[in-house]
Amino acid sequence: MLKSIQVADYMSRRVITVSPKQTVHEAIAILLENRISGAPVVDGKGALVGMFSESDCLKGALEATYHGTEIGLVSDYMTVDLQTVTGKTSILDAAEIFLADHRRRLPVVEDGKLVGQISRHDLLRAMDDFARNAH
Repeated sequence: MLKSIQVADYMSRRVITVSPKQTVHEAIAILLENRISGAPVVDGKGALVGMFSESDCLKGALEATYHGTEIGLVSDYMTVDLQTVTGKTSILDAAEIFLADHRRRLPVVEDGKLVGQISRHDLLRAMDDFARNAH
């Protein structure tokens, strides 16, 4: 049953992250270098403190241009209102979150620490595996 498949079975455990203390320019370079559209923001202790996306980069660039200032830090533009899941969250529950909140990825957190990330692509892999094994 699809509901019994957990996020931990399909999440990425090696996650590219950025620091709230990095400049937006540094974060943009990381996103481009890794060909990703966003990354979790973690502090020095590994705690998830935000998410940083291409949209956040654009906000920073536009604001800096408009005000004639430097672009600033990741912490100035990251999203802090986060939706997270745990490794024990079912794939179906994660799919509902993706649809309701129009997210591309969800951080996977255990005891406040980032342990992985699940993407819409990962969910599709889980559903495909389930369909193949159901026959």
